[in-house]
Amino acid sequence: MEHYSMNLTLKVWKQKNSRDKGGFETYQVKDISSEMSFLEMFDVLNEQLITAGKDPVAFDHDCREGICGMCSMYINGKAHGPWSNNTTCQLHMRAFRDGDTVVVEPWRSKAFPVIKDLMVDRTAFDRIIQAGGYISVNTGNAVDANAIPIDKKDADDAFMAAACIGCGACVASCKNSSAMLFVSAKVSQLALLPQGGPERESRVLNMVAQMDKEGFGNCTNTYACEAECPKGISVSNIARMNREYLTAGLSTEE
Repeated sequence: MEHYSMNLTLKVWKQKNSRDKGGFETYQVKDISSEMSFLEMFDVLNEQLITAGKDPVAFDHDCREGICGMCSMYINGKAHGPWSNNTTCQLHMRAFRDGDTVVVEPWRSKAFPVIKDLMVDRTAFDRIIQAGGYISVNTGNAVDANAIPIDKKDADDAFMAAACIGCGACVASCKNSSAMLFVSAKVSQLALLPQGGPERESRVLNMVAQMDKEGFGNCTNTYACEAECPKGISVSNIARMNREYLTAGLSTEE
């Protein structure tokens, strides 16, 4: 693969905190390798800013391996940038060309207030999980993996739903800032398995109630969430969660 260097113009959102109005700042970066990751390019920018005595750009990151979901950036109008099924940390600079202008923003959602610059507060997701994203199990030695037979399709669907990393790209890409894809993935991965049975009804009712309490918008089935999800979580999970919610609601009324 051909390696090359490029010079870029970066328009980056700078905001001191959730109360600050914020705005774009323009930066120039030079001799950026095509094989750098997008976050490595930001490391170069921040070294440049620190050397010049300026405030570096705050952004979230941890694993830099596409696992943790923290590298939440809106790049040129797309969550996590131009590559499909990809996180920002796994986006490489060969996705851009010399002389490009790259616009970088934080997630935009009332439920994700800006902490600083490109960092947003996603603890709303944590509170949704705390509301019901767990199972009751006996402590002690782990049982054999084949002790509870599970239909392969259910196991595969549960595994795919569990691939959600909670990055929030679904919320950022939705015109209504809906968290339905995230919540439905967390509901589905447990509803599909027998281990999730004891809390099945309370789980979906409590998690949806917490989602609404956090101020996320409604789903209007435009499927932008699935299109921008770095793990390709299917909107079929939303349909499953709606069925779970309806069934649980009817059961509690009886």
